[in-house]
This record gives sequence, C-alpha cells and structure tokens, in this order.
Amino acid sequence: MIDWLIALTPILKSAHIAALLVWCGGLLILPVMLARHDPSVLPGDYTHIRRASHSVYTYCVTPAAVIAVIAGTWLVFLREAFVPWFYAKITCVALLVAAHVWIGHALTKIAEEPGTHIPPRPILPMGAVLGPVLAILILVLAKPQFGWLEFPDWLLSPQNGQLLFDVPSR
Repeated sequence: MIDWLIALTPILKSAHIAALLVWCGGLLILPVMLARHDPSVLPGDYTHIRRASHSVYTYCVTPAAVIAVIAGTWLVFLREAFVPWFYAKITCVALLVAAHVWIGHALTKIAEEPGTHIPPRPILPMGAVLGPVLAILILVLAKPQFGWLEFPDWLLSPQNGQLLFDVPSR
C-alpha cells in the first residue's frame, strides 16, 4: 500500500465527520427555513427567505453531502469496512440522500410556484432526516454483529479485483 494513502486515513475521516455535521445540520435546519416560505409574507421578505434557503442548500448542504460521500467511499476501501453493520449504514445513508432530494424538491417547487406551493410542515422532513441520522449513529457506534443474518461471502470480503492501489490486510 502506498504509505501516503494510509496516512490520509485520519484526514479523510475528519473530512467525512465534518462534512456529515454540515450536511445533517443543514438538512435539519432547512425544513425550518422552508416553513418561513409563507404566501402571506411581504414580497421583499419572501425573496430574502427564498434566496437564503436556496444558498444554504446549494452552497453548504449539497457540497457537504458530496464531500461526506466521497470521503466515506475512500474510507470503505482503506479500512476494509466489509461487515454486516456497514450495509445497514449504507441503507440509512440512502434514506438520508432521499430526504436531501425531497427537501431540494420542495425548495425548487417554492421557487417555481411562489405563493401557490405550500411546503411540508417542518416536522415531516426533520423526521425523515433525524431517523436515518440516529440509525447511522447507533450503527457506527455500536457496530452490531447481526449474527442472526446470513450474508453471502461476496458481501463480507473484497473480491480480489485489481484496484489502483494496494489495500492493507488486517
């Protein structure tokens, strides 16, 4: 394995965690911002709220999501995270991505149909974000074995395909 690649592991893990904090925090605050898109708000205030929520989503939350996914993908291969709890975590990450898309869709609808589109109540998107976030935290911190589940061998170990770098063995 290339030594500099192994040395990147703490940096990638730090970038992954920092990006997750921004991504998940942004996804939790955006539903509150969406609730402020009320047709009864003055047009100047509506424009300000609309631009602020769009900027948070476009310039903070989405880039943080991309960084979290890229850094996490690199960590999978550097740390050989081919264990059952990891697949449950990936499922929860997919649910988090779906919540991200749903919130983005609501922002787009508000921009395209000002005054006519009513955003979802904040509790619904916040629940859609908070559920997977808590499940991911529990899975990462507890690392349950899932011994009662049968996983095929090809899911539990790398398939010895050639990568661009050597993967360290444990």
